[in-house]
Amino acid sequence: MNLDSLTTEKRNENTFGLDDMSVESALALMNKEDQEVALAVEKELPSIKAVINKIIESFNKGGRLIYMGAGTSGRLGVLDASECVPTFGVDPSQVIGLIAGGKKAMTIAVEGAEDSLTLGAKDLKGLMITSKDLIVGIAASGRTPYVIGGLDYASEMGATTVALSCNRDSEISKHADLIVEIECGPEFLTGSTRLKAGTAQKLVLNMFSTISMVGIGKVYNNLMVDVKPTNEKLVERSKRIIMQATDCDYEKAEQTFEAANQEVKLAIVMILTQLGVKESQNILKKSKGFVKEAVKNKRR
Repeated sequence: MNLDSLTTEKRNENTFGLDDMSVESALALMNKEDQEVALAVEKELPSIKAVINKIIESFNKGGRLIYMGAGTSGRLGVLDASECVPTFGVDPSQVIGLIAGGKKAMTIAVEGAEDSLTLGAKDLKGLMITSKDLIVGIAASGRTPYVIGGLDYASEMGATTVALSCNRDSEISKHADLIVEIECGPEFLTGSTRLKAGTAQKLVLNMFSTISMVGIGKVYNNLMVDVKPTNEKLVERSKRIIMQATDCDYEKAEQTFEAANQEVKLAIVMILTQLGVKESQNILKKSKGFVKEAVKNKRR
């Protein structure tokens, strides 16, 4: 494998002599390098938008968002997928993260897993993907065989495919319908793609999941109204969200939250429309889960 042409493998001239720098100097330089990442992502907003529109389209058809990658890229996909469950109240099967080597690879490198062209396809076969699904292959280098094999299989099944990499004209881009290439320059520590490349991938995955969830009614204004209150902190946050969304007091929020079986969105609609549980459930269903649309429908 020739790595010479990959930006993610080049030496960063700004960090020569890193081992001679003071902690203060190294921190300042690392922070400066990291600031380039957001600017690099900004350049790719049009391509990111295209992907998000396709994710929303997939969700509306009953399809899934599936991330797949190896090493840091795979871990970031699993992280983003797992966070969607408590944040947006989605079923764990709606957003899925696959990592080469399986769960064990989240903490320990599984030798050879990322180099397999067949393992990615095998993992996707286990999910029984269809043309409704959207598959995002993530690879900082843009060359990971696990991802390439998975994208090719997904294409055969008619699923929409996306390549997310941190090099221009990457190999995985040749195997996908939609392409996002974030080139943020050589790493602070040569070849350590858990740094700038990893940050870039995290920023993009944040956009994929968050904005697509906005697009299917999981957000009211800027509030996560489908949050799952799975612990004491989230129970209190849920009541706070109800208060912020409706300008009601704590007592009213708590009372309605319990009446709505701890469903934040339902409680908000009940307060804003002054309807009961069943009527609010019906109007939310009619409005496809969008709070503002539910309130408008009540007024009609």
